[in-house]
Amino acid sequence: MNRAKKEIMAMTTEEAGRRGGLAVKKKYGPSFYSEIGRKGGQATKKNYGPDFYSKIGEKGGEAVKNKLGVAFYSDIGRLGGKSRAKKQMKFEF
Repeated sequence: MNRAKKEIMAMTTEEAGRRGGLAVKKKYGPSFYSEIGRKGGQATKKNYGPDFYSKIGEKGGEAVKNKLGVAFYSDIGRLGGKSRAKKQMKFEF
């Protein structure tokens, strides 16, 4: 077995996926991913209904709460409020 063939076989699935993604991006452009994501979202909405997104959002929020605690939401809310206040101050004359 020659050396080039060994190097190809040693590629991980992660590396193969990354290279494949880059090739698709080069061929179709970055907007391709937005388009297939939009189509996937529409198909999911059609198959499961719009309430599906609320349910998975609740599950995700519950998982984050269990992992990081209630204080996490308080902290990110405070940071978001500060960021918004800074932006508003820039535009006020």
